[in-house]
Amino acid sequence: MSSPSRPPHSAHPTHSADSPHSADSSAPPPPSPSPHPSVPTGTPRRHALAVASGPQPGADVGLLLLRLAVGLTMAAHGSQKLFGWFDGNGLDATAAFFASDGYKAAKTMAWVAALTETLCGLGLAIGLLTPLAGAGILGIMLNAMAVKWGGGFFSPEGVEYDIVLLAGAVSVALAGPGRLAADELLPVLRDHRFSRGVAAVMLGAVSAAFVLVVLRD
Repeated sequence: MSSPSRPPHSAHPTHSADSPHSADSSAPPPPSPSPHPSVPTGTPRRHALAVASGPQPGADVGLLLLRLAVGLTMAAHGSQKLFGWFDGNGLDATAAFFASDGYKAAKTMAWVAALTETLCGLGLAIGLLTPLAGAGILGIMLNAMAVKWGGGFFSPEGVEYDIVLLAGAVSVALAGPGRLAADELLPVLRDHRFSRGVAAVMLGAVSAAFVLVVLRD
């Protein structure tokens, strides 16, 4: 009995689906891995370099100088009101000023202004609870600008000085204090978020508006 015949061998053997030769040779090669694991593949070169290089020390030093300038200036003004230091007038004279400018509960307003300037100024200078410190200074400066609004732009009667302090405080609240700050020691505040800065700025603006509308004639 004869054995079953075998099919003839093909002159061109086919490759299985698992063979690497079955892939389309015209397909582009896969992208090479990024040399920096933290930088996603395909990131534009200028952005990849910025991410790979990490935080810039110059930015931290610049934020520190800005915080010190604005914060210590505000703290000095607060100590004039609170303790009468630096040729200040003290709380009684500050309360009399608030009363003459139409603020209700002038003595209380003097305490609020003195404490806010002192504590928020020091907080901004050392970078402690930075968004809230910036919000407090924003509220103070908006009230000061409302009082001096009719005096034009240039100092001493104008608002230029107040605008500079306001802009510095808001800038730090939005950008964060940098790494040379006490907030770096607090796990919750170590990673600054822009949304927190925006919320703090809104809080300062709303507080100032409340004082001007409700607590001032």
